[in-house]
Amino acid sequence: MYTRTDDRGHPEHPEHPERSERSERSEPSSEPHDLRHHGDAEVRDGGADLVDLAVNVRTGTPPQWLRKRVAASVASLAAYPDGRAARAAVAARHGLPAERVLLTAGAAEAFVLLARALPVRRPVVVHPQFTEPEAALRDAGHEVGRVLLREEDGFRLDPGAVPQSADLVVIGNPTNPTSVLHPAARIAELARPGRLLIVDEAFMDAVPGEAEALAGRTDIPGLVVLRSLTKTWGLAGLRIGYVLAEPETIAALERAQPLWPVSTPALVAAEACMGSAALAEAEDAARRIAADRAHLLAGLAEFDEVRVVEAAEGPFVLVRVRRASQVRERLRGLGFAVRRGDTFPGLDGDWLRLAVRDRATTNRFLQALDQALVMVG
Repeated sequence: MYTRTDDRGHPEHPEHPERSERSERSEPSSEPHDLRHHGDAEVRDGGADLVDLAVNVRTGTPPQWLRKRVAASVASLAAYPDGRAARAAVAARHGLPAERVLLTAGAAEAFVLLARALPVRRPVVVHPQFTEPEAALRDAGHEVGRVLLREEDGFRLDPGAVPQSADLVVIGNPTNPTSVLHPAARIAELARPGRLLIVDEAFMDAVPGEAEALAGRTDIPGLVVLRSLTKTWGLAGLRIGYVLAEPETIAALERAQPLWPVSTPALVAAEACMGSAALAEAEDAARRIAADRAHLLAGLAEFDEVRVVEAAEGPFVLVRVRRASQVRERLRGLGFAVRRGDTFPGLDGDWLRLAVRDRATTNRFLQALDQALVMVG
């Protein structure tokens, strides 16, 4: 059901040698995926006027109250950043002691710290998913194994597909780009003594009720949860995220950080977003996203040429369409930027990722998609 490869694309199936022949066919010997490509590339260099369906940051953010809090922090920039209040706020939000929290300059910094600061021999990344964790592991000199989830299985996790020898496993939940929300119990099956289980929950606050979240759990050995404030609050330019893990893991990551890694404005934003009013606002936004996603999925279902990963639970959907690269270029000409899917291991050039937007924007996009499909033929 799954393909496991090393960083050169070679099959690794010590527990399931019967799968090796299929693995050899399904993954080429050289790396075909641009692991450093991200959605923001679709709206750079002349793309600023496009309607952005490529980046998963919620529109209309940051909200005015958060902008004011961040702006007010500029008055204290002469002092070195003090992260204690923000760290305590994150800890309280998840019901954890502060020694289980590390603030980072976005989740991307956390992936680099995990790759460089911890003793890892056999890391495995579950794909398709956000590519930065694998890129960071490779940059740190690791050979990275892969478990490739398949479309015909709904891109759902089978814990048994992960090799027993893996001492670090990375999985997103809900997963970017598939938008699949894996059951927390199934992810927890991956935990075992001597293994770090890295769960990227960057989009979890866009799920109503944060269903299937593992943040705040202390009963799972080796669990490391990453969170980002970028997506829901529109803080990509500020760079703020955090890690939740066992105290010894947090201490190891903290030793690898430079001094004062998170700026004062970012710390102020983190503390503000942990308050009860902010959490209620995030929950309201998550419910609106769910309704808007249902509207998008219903519209996409009208196209015979488009196949959708229907189990979407995140603020984006993944679709398969013939000649996707041409469709994407036609959509650009019609004013819409969408995310190419072929940079994700496990996907090819027939895939596109679409951010969920409000109904009016979605309706305009669906009209443009109809035109683009006719143009491509």
